[in-house]
Amino acid sequence: MNQRAIKPFERRFAGLAGHLSTLTFASESERLSYPPMGFVTAPFALLWRHRHLLVQTTRNDIRARYAGSVLGMAWLVLLPMLFLACYTGVQIYIYQVRKPDMSTTEWVAFVFCGLIPFIGFSEALASATSSVTSNANLIKNTLFPIELIPVKAVLTCQCTQTVSTVILLIALAWLGCLGPWALLLPVIWIAQVLFTIGVMWFLSSLNVYFRDLQNVVGIINLMLMMITPFGLMPEAIPAGVRPLLGVNPLYYLITCYQDCLKLGRFPQGNSFWVLMGLAGVFFLSGHWFFSRMKLVFADNV
Repeated sequence: MNQRAIKPFERRFAGLAGHLSTLTFASESERLSYPPMGFVTAPFALLWRHRHLLVQTTRNDIRARYAGSVLGMAWLVLLPMLFLACYTGVQIYIYQVRKPDMSTTEWVAFVFCGLIPFIGFSEALASATSSVTSNANLIKNTLFPIELIPVKAVLTCQCTQTVSTVILLIALAWLGCLGPWALLLPVIWIAQVLFTIGVMWFLSSLNVYFRDLQNVVGIINLMLMMITPFGLMPEAIPAGVRPLLGVNPLYYLITCYQDCLKLGRFPQGNSFWVLMGLAGVFFLSGHWFFSRMKLVFADNV
């Protein structure tokens, strides 16, 4: 491999390691300046304190996202519908996938339960990874907390999922599939948003050092789509494959959606509790990581 191509990466990695070692081992007085539960409460306090600013900027981003397009806000409906039509059309008419215990309409609704959170996460992954580098003018803006940049990117991408979820709930009610476990949806959705924000805090800060990261998110999205079983119930997945699915966090998310909405039951196995744990761990650690890395953003953007 060309040594000249390696050197810039080595310099970036060495710089990142140096900043992390400097920022991680803070002085004792600096550690004591934080409240005892500051690590847990800080990210929640940040979102609550700036909730009005988040709502306003997210609205502006949504309007700007569809400004100038011919169909405008209609893409909020068309995008998930086209996604669903392409996926289920290929599965039903080309691969001849059939579910003996479900009608075709019910199976399409089952798949849609899994595609909706995937669309929400994949859109956030595509836009929030480069959110810090594409908003360099806000880094030195003392009125706008830089931690909110990835957050508002995630919330903007949730507008497509919100519209899709409304359509799905209407369809499930028409099919008579909605049960009492559907009331668990807000809890699962909040966990998804917290998990996504935490992941994007990590990726957006790392992208400041490694700009190649924003160029591979499309491949990551494609890989996640290929290894996520949208059309299979957990019981139908071969036992030898399940350990491989266990390393895919979207598997737990999609299983929770499909179980509580379409199958009318509490998420089977440990999916729900793993999702809650992933959401808490990534949200808290992502904020901790981002809050330390932001101190050196101005030198690298």
